[in-house]
Amino acid sequence: MIFRFFSVLATALSLVFFAGLISTSEADDSFETGAKAAFLLDLETNQILYEKNPDLSIPPASMSKLMTAYMVLEQLKDGRLKTDDTLPISEKAWRKGGSKMFVEVGKRARIDDLLRGIIILSGNDACIVVAEGLAGSEETFARDMTEKGREIGLTGSTFKNASGWPHPEHRMTARDLATLARRIIEDFPEYYYIFAEQEFEYSGIRQPNRNLLLGRVRGADGLKTGHTEEAGYGLVASAIRDERRLISVAVGLNSPEARALENERLLDYGFRRFRNYALMTEGQTVDRASVWLGSELTVPLVIDRDIRLSLTDKARRALKVKVLYDSPIPAPVAANDQVGVVRIEVPGLAFNDVPLFAGADIDKADFLGRVTGALEYLIFGPS
Repeated sequence: MIFRFFSVLATALSLVFFAGLISTSEADDSFETGAKAAFLLDLETNQILYEKNPDLSIPPASMSKLMTAYMVLEQLKDGRLKTDDTLPISEKAWRKGGSKMFVEVGKRARIDDLLRGIIILSGNDACIVVAEGLAGSEETFARDMTEKGREIGLTGSTFKNASGWPHPEHRMTARDLATLARRIIEDFPEYYYIFAEQEFEYSGIRQPNRNLLLGRVRGADGLKTGHTEEAGYGLVASAIRDERRLISVAVGLNSPEARALENERLLDYGFRRFRNYALMTEGQTVDRASVWLGSELTVPLVIDRDIRLSLTDKARRALKVKVLYDSPIPAPVAANDQVGVVRIEVPGLAFNDVPLFAGADIDKADFLGRVTGALEYLIFGPS
């Protein structure tokens, strides 16, 4: 007879959970923002700490230059580009209005300078130089941006140009902006320092980074501002404190100061209110399950990943962890077979069950062992 076995792990354990976990944010009315859409993500746990209209389709303005930068950084990483390579400057790039790097028509610009022109100066001209140089035209480059965006998880993003210049179909979401920031940080750590640079000089003109958090908010080191009449003021920001990194997004605000303040508030809220706990580690034996008519009485149940979780103090106290599997497990059992799950229950948070695997091979018992085991089971029940 097969029984469903439940065991609840004591929350006094050194709490821990896993990096692949994505959850909805904890029900919490303690934070409010005037941003049209906002998002707060913990990179260690990949957990959403706050969201407001996360999937609202918005004009991202110059925040979409993060995707343009991604395209350049990817080619630098795989060797198709080098930082001292140069690209020609067209009249279209030179004439482009809005924020500028001040490239000169007919000359060539280094990739290293163009990348800083995009990231630090938000140069529309730099974006066009890159788009034309890498794809032949800005329109083709925008299609490549959209395709690459789909590949890296930007499900709500469509790009129609390289700069974020107003276009009715050029759209992103706060969730996608946070996802893109995470991919830049994780995929290109060797280049991420550029996002923290506070000024850049080109053609004899020195301009400041428009991200007001740099040098003002502890640990802030990126990423990108944006502004148009339709979009309002927005900022994708990131900060690291005590080896813990958060990404914040706040868009649709009415001034550069407001976008800086709302992102500062989001980051402070995430660092102050949530702590990260390690619940389990890869390869850890979570429990031992009885084996029916096996060469061994029990088999270890192991987890195949680190499990980490961002929790408020209130959520930590309410945390429940359950191990679920059919007991006894019939022999033979092969190592790495999934035999159960770990279930995490926290009010206001939604998690996927985490698989549990057999940690050893267990053969069938010999004839005498099977007879003895069956008798013991009938007399004493499952162990």
